[in-house]
Amino acid sequence: MAQDYVFMTDSDSDLLFSIADEKHIPVVKMPYTLDGKEYFDDNGRAGVEKDFFRRMREGAMPNTSLLPTEAYLEYFEPILKEKDLLFVAFSSKMSSTINNVYEARSILLKKYPERKFTVVDTLSISGPMTALLVKAHALYEQGKTMDEVESWLLENRMRAHAWLTVGDLKYLARGGRISSTSALFGSVLDIKPIICMGKGGKLDPVEKVQGRKKALRTIVDRTAENILNPEDQTVIILQGDVPDEAEKLAEMLRQRIPEIKEIRIQIIGPVIGAHCGPGTLACCFLGKERSI
Repeated sequence: MAQDYVFMTDSDSDLLFSIADEKHIPVVKMPYTLDGKEYFDDNGRAGVEKDFFRRMREGAMPNTSLLPTEAYLEYFEPILKEKDLLFVAFSSKMSSTINNVYEARSILLKKYPERKFTVVDTLSISGPMTALLVKAHALYEQGKTMDEVESWLLENRMRAHAWLTVGDLKYLARGGRISSTSALFGSVLDIKPIICMGKGGKLDPVEKVQGRKKALRTIVDRTAENILNPEDQTVIILQGDVPDEAEKLAEMLRQRIPEIKEIRIQIIGPVIGAHCGPGTLACCFLGKERSI
């Protein structure tokens, strides 16, 4: 059904380019820098992810940065010339980028006062954000109004989960998630953090377990405890260039929750990967309201 507004998002959702293409969802490409050169995340279109993680393993230390207001203006203005806009953004608690979105909106609404431009802060990023996007876009396709889709997102954003572990604690230390001392001792003792998408809209370390096998079992346990209506959804496994372990995690999930409709495994994009590093494994889905 043709709509009088455009449903749009950003690449920090890790929404696969193939899904965005199929559903005609415009995506703002977020920047990252690797070995002094700036790139823009295209959600897998160019297939750079394996090489990105290889370079990280070899010592490259990528960085991410804010997308400037001017870039958002270039994305948004062509749409607002023709239609209203619903922009579904990644968590404001993980970056101040959304302030540039708001600034661009203010500028453009002065220029196009007849338009409506709504920004939804999902309080999610990556896989949990994709889970929200897919459900919300289905409502858009059904002809729901912008207000109705916005309301659904706001009512359900605390139901978007990610439970994950990382391959190397140094990337969390570099991003300030844990201290460098904790990373050093954790690596020596083979301590693996269990991290979740928290109520505050950030990725929060919530448990520590010893060993990779225990970490995967814990992710499966937390998924089983929190998922709702698994028969109606696609569970997303995100992997930082560890496809064999991702397949193992998928099989563990199928055994524990056989009614899951579908499990999709995909490699993590470079913007998210810059912060969690190679070896990351995450399970993402819609479930109970976040309790942490």
